[in-house]
Amino acid sequence: MAKEQSSDTKAVRIQTQRSDQREHSTPLFLTSSFVFDSAEHAEKLFNQEVEGNVYSRYSNPNTDEFIHKLCALEQTAAGIATASGMSAVFSSMAALLEQGDHILVSRALFGSTHQLLTNVFAKWGITHTYVDVANPEDWEKAITSDTKMIYLETPSNPGLEIIDLEWASELAKAHNLILNVDNCFATPVLQKPALFGADIVIHSATKFIDGQGRGLGGAILGSADLIEKVQAFTRHAGPAMSPFNAWMFSKSLETLSVRMERHCKSALFLAECLEKHPSIQEVRYPFLPSHPSFTLAKKQMSAGGGLFTIKLDDKSKARSFIDGLKIISRSSNLGDTRTIATHPATTTHSKLHAEERAQLGITDGLIRISCGLEDAQDLLRDIEQALD
Repeated sequence: MAKEQSSDTKAVRIQTQRSDQREHSTPLFLTSSFVFDSAEHAEKLFNQEVEGNVYSRYSNPNTDEFIHKLCALEQTAAGIATASGMSAVFSSMAALLEQGDHILVSRALFGSTHQLLTNVFAKWGITHTYVDVANPEDWEKAITSDTKMIYLETPSNPGLEIIDLEWASELAKAHNLILNVDNCFATPVLQKPALFGADIVIHSATKFIDGQGRGLGGAILGSADLIEKVQAFTRHAGPAMSPFNAWMFSKSLETLSVRMERHCKSALFLAECLEKHPSIQEVRYPFLPSHPSFTLAKKQMSAGGGLFTIKLDDKSKARSFIDGLKIISRSSNLGDTRTIATHPATTTHSKLHAEERAQLGITDGLIRISCGLEDAQDLLRDIEQALD
């Protein structure tokens, strides 16, 4: 009996059916629509009696290939591609919730997701309750008869908090809830939430999946029945990924594993070196023994990821550090080949109130660093000179 191919091999070898041109690399299918063999064929396609492409808002060979690869990596049954990471977050909730429903949400959350919950879903009668990672006993207490979903990030943005996925899955199943996990920071190379019991796994493909800061995209993955509901929503709502971006992301998946190895190696090296620096109050990285969830991170992640944070004295010191960088980019993005430094309090999480940022540990001196693929010693020298 043939042995199952590894995820790395599938990420390289899953491909659309080769055309009579005998291309080695998948071509671009830059078409908005597709032709039908007959009127009967068109009717069967629209009635979903036969498989095939109708319109690129519904499906396209390039987006199909990208999703087939990502499902193989995450070990999920089905998935859909979206135009951005936030459209994946939005659609994964909007498609599965209705007026009167309640979401249990980990407090450590990306700023735009917080805005969706407080300013968009609230207007539609969908409520939420934030719970802290440090107080797991509060999660069960916060579940009501209207709760339909648990939503979380692990590692979280930007504080790199770790949530026990196995525990969260058991909690969700005990109350018949959908467990929705944002796996953007870890990627399927480091962590596969579905194997711990997650029902939905979402990604911002803009980040590590693309890996070069070129395009926007997202993905929603999960069981066939849930993805069918999400797909029915997205077909009409229209947050479709462009064929070009899908082609680009699919090619990027072929190198995701080797890139993540370098990202993680450099991040751990820098975190270990900077933990000793006198100008830094704290360094947080999941695979540092000083991380409060170090043991849990080692249990459910194969490496610590490509991001770490440093905490300086105040906003003035943080700004001085960022302005002093010579190699590292000043940007709000992450997951790039180029290392990026971000000040969350004034950028990605600036719309949160000061009290909310304080609850998340987002101080005015916090800096998030996304390690790229440059030489780690060059990065260390750049950080040290900026600190000095």
